[in-house]
This record gives sequence, C-alpha cells and structure tokens, in this order.
Amino acid sequence: MTMQEPQDDFEVDAHQVKAWLSAPEEIAFLDLREHGQYGEGHPFLAVPLPYSRLELEVRRLLPRRDVRIVLLDDADGVAELAARRLKSLGYPRLHKARGGAAGWAGAGFTLYQGVNVPSKTLGELVEEACATPHLTAIQLSEMRESGKALLHLDGRPLEEFRRMTVPGARCCPNAELGHRIPALVDDPETPVLVSCAGRTRSIIGAQSLIALGLPNPVYALENGTQGWELAGLALERGAERSYPEALSEAEIAASRARGREAIRRYGLPVVDEMTLDAWARDLERTFYCFDVRGAEDYAAGHHPLASHAPGGQLVQASDGWIAVRGARIALVDDTGSRAAMAALWLRAMGHDVTILDPDCERCEWTREAPHGLFRGPPLEVPGLAVLAPEDLPGLLAAGAQILDFRHSQDYRRGHIEGAIWAIRPRLGQLAPDPARPLVLIAEDPLKAALAAVDLEELGCAEIRYMPVDEASWAAAGLRVVESEGPSDAEAIDRLLFVHDRHAGNHEAMRAYLAWELGLVGQLDAQERAVFDLETLQPR
Repeated sequence: MTMQEPQDDFEVDAHQVKAWLSAPEEIAFLDLREHGQYGEGHPFLAVPLPYSRLELEVRRLLPRRDVRIVLLDDADGVAELAARRLKSLGYPRLHKARGGAAGWAGAGFTLYQGVNVPSKTLGELVEEACATPHLTAIQLSEMRESGKALLHLDGRPLEEFRRMTVPGARCCPNAELGHRIPALVDDPETPVLVSCAGRTRSIIGAQSLIALGLPNPVYALENGTQGWELAGLALERGAERSYPEALSEAEIAASRARGREAIRRYGLPVVDEMTLDAWARDLERTFYCFDVRGAEDYAAGHHPLASHAPGGQLVQASDGWIAVRGARIALVDDTGSRAAMAALWLRAMGHDVTILDPDCERCEWTREAPHGLFRGPPLEVPGLAVLAPEDLPGLLAAGAQILDFRHSQDYRRGHIEGAIWAIRPRLGQLAPDPARPLVLIAEDPLKAALAAVDLEELGCAEIRYMPVDEASWAAAGLRVVESEGPSDAEAIDRLLFVHDRHAGNHEAMRAYLAWELGLVGQLDAQERAVFDLETLQPR
C-alpha cells in the first residue's frame, strides 16, 4: 500500500491504533462514515471526514501528505475505496482499522455519541477545574425582573443566535468577547453573563473573560437556551442584536494590551514572520495557520498563509479544522486577544499552538485566498456534461436513471418523480445498471463528479449532471414529489441523536445535557491524558 510500509500493514487492529495515538509521531485518525453514522458512535480522537466529501476536504485537513493515516469505516469496504482515492492524491502511509467501528468497540474501547466530542469534553473539564461561576435560568429571570444591570452575551455565531436565544442577549461570538468587551460595558461592577445553546460555549466564554482579567463579575448561563426553555421560559427567535463592528482606537489599544497581558500571564509562545515562513516550508511537520478573527476582519485583509477559523468555533469544533494529532498550529490576530484565548484552550486540549507575535513587523496582508499549505498536485475531477431540465424527459424515455445526491431530508421534501436517493459510500449497494444513462442531481457539481468516479468504477459510462433548480424543473414539466424515504436507518447523512432538541422536545434537551455532563466519566486514561489543564494556570 505504501513505499515506506509493507502492504500487509494496511490493516491494523484497534490496540495498535490506540498505541499510535499516544506516540509522539503525527497521526490522522479519519472516520470516513457519514454524519449520522459518525454521530451515533465514534472513537474519541477520530476526526470526521465523510467519504462523500473526501477529496474536497482532505487537502485542507491533511496538508502534509506523508503523515500516518488510519481510516475507519463500518467494515463495509469504504476504507478500501478511500485508500485508493487518497493514494491517487499522493498520500502513501495508509492504514485501515480492522473491523471498523464495531472492531473498536469489540476491543473494549468506547464509541462516543455526538459531535465535537473533544471540544465538548474540554468545557466540562474546564468547569470542573476552574469552578466556573454560573447562573441558572431562574436566577437570570429573577435578576432581569428586578431591573438589575446585566450585560448578557450569547457566545455563538450570529446564524445560530438568530435561530433562538434567551431574550435580551446580544450576539458576541466567544473569540470576540475579550476584543469587543470595552465597547459593550464600561462599568466594572456590571455583571457579565455568557450563554450558548447548551453548556460548552457558555463555560469557555465566561472563563475566557475571567482569564483575560475582566474586573466585572462573570457568569456562565447554566445549560444555555435549553436550560431556559426547560425552566418554562420562552426563547426569542430572529434576534439581530450583535456587537459593534467598529472599535475606537482606544478600544483597539485595550484589546492589544489585554492580549499582550494574557500571552505573558499564561506563557503562550509567540513566533515571528520568519519562523512562520520556515514552518510552512518544513516537510517534516504538519502545519496549520489560522486567522481567528471575525469574518469581516478576515475579509478586510489577512496573512497570506492563514485560512479563516473564527476562534470560538475553532475551539468549539476543533476536529473540523485540525485532523492531525501532533501538528504544529499558528494563530494570527492583529491585536492578540482573540489568538491568546484560542491558543489557551487549544493548548489545554493538547495541541502544539503558537501565536504570530501581534507586535512583530508584518508581511503585506491580502484579501485573496490563502496560498495554502498543501504540497501536492491540484485536485483534478473530470467535469460532467450538464443536462438541461428540458432534455431530461427525452433521456428518461431512453431508459435513463436519476440519482439524487442531495441531503436525505431535502430529498424527502421534494424530488423529481422517479429519482432514487443516493449517497456515495452506498453506490455499490445501489448497483446501478451500467447499460442505462445516469443523471446525477446535487447542490455541488464537484459532489456529483466525485460520485461519478465511483460510478465509473462500477461500469457506468454515460453520466450527466443536473443542477438543483426547482423553478427550472417545474418550467420543464418535471413533477416534484415528496417521499417518506429514505428510512431513518438508510439516511446515514442525518444525525438522529437528540436531533430535535431545538424544536421544543424537552426529552431530547434533557438527554443532550446529560450527554454533555457525562462525557468526562466516559474517558479512559489515554483520552483523559490528551488534556493538559496545567496550561490554564498563570505563570
């Protein structure tokens, strides 16, 4: 399978993978299963990379091609498919976890439900270690009724904030809290409360303000919006209150001073431009470079090596950006306060993180896409011929088959009559007739093109792509119908684990909060050792 390792090393057992995860060498443990499968149970350090999007995401997640890679599937052949795709992209060091997810559990190791499990676990460990002050929903309600002054900040991105929030809260994503706080409160006696939908971002947001030395009393809202609703209180939906985007020179200076002091207090390592450039050229270590500021700041100009990863979300969902254990990570921020907090929490999660010195002389920033850290050939996906909706009836008359690759719930809500729901890892089970023309429907032509690679291996030759455009479908006389399928068991792209907790299902809310609270108790010694809470102690 590789030049460095013999072919019979491709399949390794769970105990070997466990040992590799504790070794100093870099490793990427990739869970190839779709979102629903992954979320119902996965190893603690497995990073989600669904096979349906493998080539679209892998170069971002694995910029160094010579890293050791372990692939996890459901013992259904998907790891072998992925290995072929990855080998063609120049990744030589490929292994498969024997027995897939079931083999992991069979070896006595835990499969964790939910997503972003290491980040969620961090929140619980931090609350345990730091005794984070909190208010219950009832206490908050009573405080509001009393008319007592309070600054209530919701630490989630605006898109999530709009869906639902506690009435009176203002959106200020966690990474922006320390940077924006001078523009939000000027009285050091005013209590500051941070909330989210559950627990993690409330805890991390509140502790960030405490770590940054904010003199105000700081609290986390216990159990977030779910705790508020479980207390019988009504949520607000569609709110638009957000932080002020423009800061004064004095407020920017305060952010810079706060960042500089946090870097000093917690001994956070900083590097200069020359070091950053040297790391980008180093072929022996995986290197990630993230700009942790808000989207508006990143769009206005950023370091040419830095991709955008808003700091609050980088901490909340670290496995969406960092796939290699042992990688080198640099954070970029023009004042340092946002990078300092992201670095503090990522280092507590066991990552090797440094900050580009906010005071060093900067290269010329750009508005272009980052230069990229992947060293290899560009992704080449053969384009598919595009079929106009008005030409579909004629092709159907000639025996064509329609495969709809949209999300299973979109398919259920409405699809062209006769179309079959499809997902890339199950194409072999679908067994399309190679003699019939195929029409692939997907929101993204690249997603369809990747599926076509697998279909061609199954012998299908005549393949076309048709974009999702229901108005054009109707104009062409194509009938759109609803469906009860695919079944929940077949819809592997959909995570059913407490999926409706934000839709008024109190039982699901309680189950979700119990899941968060129970994460620490599931850790084995190796998983617990991933975290280094000593980094949270001031130097």
